[in-house]
Amino acid sequence: MAGPRRVSSSSALSFDNTDSGFGGPLPPHILIVEARYYEEIADGLLTGATGAIKAAGGSFDVLTVPGALEIPSAIVMALDAATQRGRSYDGAVALGCVVRGETTHYDIVAGESSRALMDISVQRALPLGNGILTVENDEQARVRASIAEMNKGGGAADAALHMIALKRRLHGVEA
Repeated sequence: MAGPRRVSSSSALSFDNTDSGFGGPLPPHILIVEARYYEEIADGLLTGATGAIKAAGGSFDVLTVPGALEIPSAIVMALDAATQRGRSYDGAVALGCVVRGETTHYDIVAGESSRALMDISVQRALPLGNGILTVENDEQARVRASIAEMNKGGGAADAALHMIALKRRLHGVEA
């Protein structure tokens, strides 16, 4: 008896300029929502995310919000507004940074923003890359945001791109 058929989001997907996995007629259109509370960190995250999307042949719109807690509601508002205009997003990328301080505010912001993003992704079947950094200090944030180091913005965009490819494959849509 044969085992279950496996469907992979990463088979033959490398997300570079020569073999992006999105060579078909539907390049991905992605919503990026960034929190600019930490400007330098936000710049690095956005550079990484937009670079990954461009490398995959995709396009994007960027919305800016004050902090990480505002990202989930901005995603929902943008999705609804796009639908009303007859457009849609194939996925979303959340970018921001939460640095631990001396109070419990960090725990609330980190936990609630992550929970809300998962709720949106699951309830709307929305491919979503979470690039909200949750760090202990500014140096950790800098290293993770830098495209020359950990490039977490690019990683969040790659996650969204992989999930878009998986969703398309599951629905029988040519990428």
